[in-house]
Amino acid sequence: MHRDRFYTLSASCPDQVGIISRVTGFIAEHGGWILESSFHADDITGRYFMRLEIRADSLPFLLAEFRERFRPLAGQLEMDWKITDSAVKKRVVVLVSQQEHCLYDLLARWQSKELNIEIPCVISNHDTFRGFVEWHGIPFHHVPVTPDNKLQAYAEVKRLFEEVRGDTMVLARYMQILSPELCLAYPGQILNIHHSFLPSFVGAKPYHQAYQRGVKLIGATCHYVTEELDQGPIIEQDVIRIDHSDSVADMVRYGKDIEKTVLARGLRYHLEDRVLVHGNKTVVFR
Repeated sequence: MHRDRFYTLSASCPDQVGIISRVTGFIAEHGGWILESSFHADDITGRYFMRLEIRADSLPFLLAEFRERFRPLAGQLEMDWKITDSAVKKRVVVLVSQQEHCLYDLLARWQSKELNIEIPCVISNHDTFRGFVEWHGIPFHHVPVTPDNKLQAYAEVKRLFEEVRGDTMVLARYMQILSPELCLAYPGQILNIHHSFLPSFVGAKPYHQAYQRGVKLIGATCHYVTEELDQGPIIEQDVIRIDHSDSVADMVRYGKDIEKTVLARGLRYHLEDRVLVHGNKTVVFR
């Protein structure tokens, strides 16, 4: 990827003639230099999707003025849109329970700057990884979750997320079901990694379910969290082949590798504004 500062415009609107011409024409009129462009027309829904990267120093104004100038055109096209600045790091709050592999992988990618993000804190319903997280210089918050305190626990998670000005919440094998209130507060901002190839084997112990079913492929799914368990829009998936000789323990071991890579890829697509949600589906511009 290019290293110059750029703005990312992502949008969808009813499909019609001249969308590309009008949007790119607006950018060209102001001297904008388009570095990357992606488009998709959905024949079933009649919806058009686009993503453009614009070299920031090619425009004569900053992002706030771009938004003001672009808003009338976006209104004419009935467009859902946003534009972001590559110079502003996204703030990712990680939630984890007692499975370490996804947390370890995300922190390694953050530390090496492979993921160019801020991690303002890690939240867990167990105290297991406090030392590991704090060794990285990241604040750790232990928020226990029990059948009796879920309302208060998730109110605290929301408070912490707001306090650190989080942009995205990542459930890195956080083995709790979030409250409907929390899901509704951050639509399209909470990512989960589920250890099966959804929509197969939702809920608890998917590897055990897969073993009982005798499947030949197991996988992992990164998806947005909604009120309905494991039913949110899918961002990324992958699979690995297994056979009759593999035990549940083998499947868990294989699955960990898939889970962390799928989560990392899905998170990257989200952070780079490559994911556009429409209903319960996504368009992902890789």
